[in-house]
Amino acid sequence: MRTFLVALLAPLLLAAGGIPAAQADTILPPLPTAPEGDVPGVNDWACRPTAARPVPVVLVHGTFGDRRHLLEKLSKAIMAAGSCVFSLDYGNRATDDMVRSAGQLKVFVDKVRAATGAAKVSLVGHSQGGMLPRYYIKNLGGAAYVDDLVGIAPSNHGTRLIPAANPIAALLPGLVCASCNQQAWGSAFLRELNAGDETPGDVSYTQITSRYDEVVVPHTSGYLAAGPRTTNVTIQDKCRRSISEHVLIPMDNATIGLTLDALAHAGPADPAYQPRC
Repeated sequence: MRTFLVALLAPLLLAAGGIPAAQADTILPPLPTAPEGDVPGVNDWACRPTAARPVPVVLVHGTFGDRRHLLEKLSKAIMAAGSCVFSLDYGNRATDDMVRSAGQLKVFVDKVRAATGAAKVSLVGHSQGGMLPRYYIKNLGGAAYVDDLVGIAPSNHGTRLIPAANPIAALLPGLVCASCNQQAWGSAFLRELNAGDETPGDVSYTQITSRYDEVVVPHTSGYLAAGPRTTNVTIQDKCRRSISEHVLIPMDNATIGLTLDALAHAGPADPAYQPRC
C-alpha cells in the first residue's frame, strides 16, 4: 500500500512544485534548476572584491529552491552595494541529506575564495540555506573562512510542522526529501548541530525572521543563542505592517536592509538599525 501511495503522490507533488527527490536512488530523477540561468552579475568569476567591499557574498537557497528564484532582489541589492555575489545550486534542490549538501557548500566556498583571492566569504541564506552553513562552519572547517552568516527565516531549531502536522512528511520519511526530516523539530541532525556553542568561531550571526512564517514554526526557532556576535530580529518589530511570510521574506525591504547592514560593518546587523519599510 505504501509503495502504491508513493508512486501515486510523487508525480503530483512534483507537478505542484512539491517535494522532489533527495538522492539518486529515490523515486525521482535529478531535478532542473533555474532555467533562466544566473541573475546578471551573479557568479561573475572575474569579479574582484574592492578595498571597500573585500568580502564576496555567497547566496544559499532553501529547500526546493535554486540559485536564482526568490533571491533576485536580494542579490541585486548586494551587488549594488559593491560586493561580488555568487550563488550555488546544491543537494537536488536542497532535498538531499544535509551533510552531503554542506560538503557541496564547502567546495563552492573554496572555489569562490580561489577565484576572488578573498580570505573569507559572507553567507546569506534563506530557510535551510540560513541553517545549513552552520554545519559547514561547525564541522567542515568553515569557521576560518566565513565573515558573516545572515539567515533569513532560517530553520535553526527546526519546525514543529514536521512530521506531526505534515502528513506527506509522515508518509514519505526520507524517501524523497531527506532534508525535510532533518529540519523537523528535535531531529538528530539539529540536536547535533545545536549542541554546545550555537555560534562558533569569529563569525557574525544575523537571524531575520517573520512573525507570519508558516513553514518555520514557531518563527523564533530561527533565533540563535544570544551573544556579542549574534543579532536576532523579527521584521515586524522593524516594519509592523509587513505581511511577508516564509516565501516573501527574502524580498522584503526590511530583510534586505538588515542584510546590507550586517554586511557593511564588523559584527552582525545592528539591533538598533531601522531599515526602509
